[in-house]
Amino acid sequence: MFYEVIPIRIFRSDSIGILTYSSELPLKPGHIIEIPLGRGKTFGIVTKKVTSVDFPTKPITRLLYDIPLPSHILKSILWLSEYYLTPLPLAAKLFLPQGLGKKRRKGLSEQIGFPGISATTGAGDRRSARDDGPRSRCPGNHYLSEQASFIALNLAQKHALSALETISTPTKLLHGVTGSGKTNIYLKLAENALRAQKSTILLVPEIALTSQLVQVFESTFKTHICLIHSKQTEAERHLIWEKILNSAEPQIIIGPRSALLSPVKDLGLVIIDEAHESTYFQENTPKYSALRLASFMSSSLKIPCIFGTATPLATDYYLANSKNSLVTLDKKAKSTAIAPNFHVISLRDPLLFSKNRYFSDELLKNIEENLKKHRQTLIFHNRRGSAPLTICEKCGWQALCPSCYLPLTLHSDSYKLVCHTCGYTSNVPSSCPDCKHPSIIHKGFGTKLLESELKKLFPKAKIARFDADNTKEETLNSKFKEVKSGDYDIIVGTQTIAKGLDLPLLATVGIVQADAGLSLPDFSSEEKTFHLLTQVIGRVGRGHLDAADVFVQTYQPDHPVITSALKNDYQSFYNHILKMRQHGHFPPFYYLAKLSITYKTESLAIKYAKKYYSYLKSTYGTKIIVSQPTPAFHEHTALGYTWQIVIHSRSRTTLLSVLSSLPPNPKLHFSIDPPSLL
Repeated sequence: MFYEVIPIRIFRSDSIGILTYSSELPLKPGHIIEIPLGRGKTFGIVTKKVTSVDFPTKPITRLLYDIPLPSHILKSILWLSEYYLTPLPLAAKLFLPQGLGKKRRKGLSEQIGFPGISATTGAGDRRSARDDGPRSRCPGNHYLSEQASFIALNLAQKHALSALETISTPTKLLHGVTGSGKTNIYLKLAENALRAQKSTILLVPEIALTSQLVQVFESTFKTHICLIHSKQTEAERHLIWEKILNSAEPQIIIGPRSALLSPVKDLGLVIIDEAHESTYFQENTPKYSALRLASFMSSSLKIPCIFGTATPLATDYYLANSKNSLVTLDKKAKSTAIAPNFHVISLRDPLLFSKNRYFSDELLKNIEENLKKHRQTLIFHNRRGSAPLTICEKCGWQALCPSCYLPLTLHSDSYKLVCHTCGYTSNVPSSCPDCKHPSIIHKGFGTKLLESELKKLFPKAKIARFDADNTKEETLNSKFKEVKSGDYDIIVGTQTIAKGLDLPLLATVGIVQADAGLSLPDFSSEEKTFHLLTQVIGRVGRGHLDAADVFVQTYQPDHPVITSALKNDYQSFYNHILKMRQHGHFPPFYYLAKLSITYKTESLAIKYAKKYYSYLKSTYGTKIIVSQPTPAFHEHTALGYTWQIVIHSRSRTTLLSVLSSLPPNPKLHFSIDPPSLL
């Protein structure tokens, strides 16, 4: 018997990515096997049986698992390779765990805590967050907790659920304002899938940012909650993958984009929470969007795929409108929810900042009142560290990363300069390395500086900072109970605190510089700024308190992104961004590909970038729009110098054809449908 196999290792650059092997064992499509390849061995996935061949073949070494991968996984591998021009071996490898073929300790399997793995209690404790009472005994549904029978939906949520079930297209966009109760709809959909003996995959941008959502699912469903996250070891993830493959019962798999690759049988539902998040796009090879892959899977299986978000990507909103697959929840779920009082404060007026250069007098007064009433304040600024610029006041020297040539950020607690791109660290110079003058100054500010300023202003207040600089013990996930119960008076942070938080004692949100992200030279910068502002504003006014305030400090109070976010007016923002995108030839009107050319010297990078530009212009003319070669945003890294070219095309087929025709070059890489050009 002969079988076509996709190896998970590229074996020849000119190959289509499929090899033929012989086997005495009867195999099925999706079986994972070990095969000889060249002088070594690798693993592969069987695609189909071949009746005969007219060339010599090597025998398959062994079968790893009796159970083959589900058919939708095999289809997804083939689709991913074609849709993103990814070599088949790399696409196949994406769906298999690291350490495949290794023998794992038997005891470790028991420690995984699956079924019923808990995000809150950790490995080894199999109780869910509410495993403290009797369960309902639904016939054939013993895995549902008693909570599943009491997923109460208000009238708007019932209408939204009904609308989602009525839409015929598999992929549907649930546009629900912050606090509208999208989670309740997720729960009901997952419950319906379980009752039909179908599994659910729930994608979240990052477990640490969505701990509340995970806890709600754990408290609602008794077992078969399988959690996947970045803190798990290779062995743990491998064993969880095996258990998913071998499980005969329906499951709810929760995790980041990699959870979508799980070999779950009888998949009946895919939910993507916070569907606007850029983390759903994989930046390293193979580059792909989990949203597009999820849409393909749902279409292939004819099952629903729900994109849930308060701030949809303009492209997804445009597609949902055109396909009549949009469902809107425009009111907050709690009847006690209130509209916050907005205070827009111009950073151009120094008289409004007489007490502190970073916090307006009005905001400081509000914080003082919150402290007296034992209410919390959230201070948001999407830049960590203490100061992003270290310069010499005399000659203009600037502290730059030697690898990335990007400004080093001062971290005053360790008194070190750190590159937030590659992690390079150096001491703070006492004098200028160029002119030797001692006038070294630090400009700008980040969350660490804001934290230290607040400690000076409010020495009796308990203050917590949450950003990427937190240790494991300092993260929001590890301190969530204390934050929710009001142990902390002031919370300072980056986007870590902007999403998914529902704090009953939170009375005020202070946005220190609302327009900080608008200056980035990227087509997505306005969209990302709107998303962040809307999300962080949505932390207050959720019905817990009788008053809520939002202080927005900005240099551009009349910018359409700022004004739309303050009004919670997505439609106004969408209309603005659509005009900008159409004028600039960006999605949803054009498809994009970003070509990156990297060489050790800048002159070579420029030389080859110009060559590719000339080839594209002369070969395709007006069929595509090609940008002039420019240095990448992170031009210099340890790999060398990178220049880039952006291709715009009205047709994705044309775009793929153009990319396929490019002269091969190991120094050339491309990204199709990139969420950002930085």
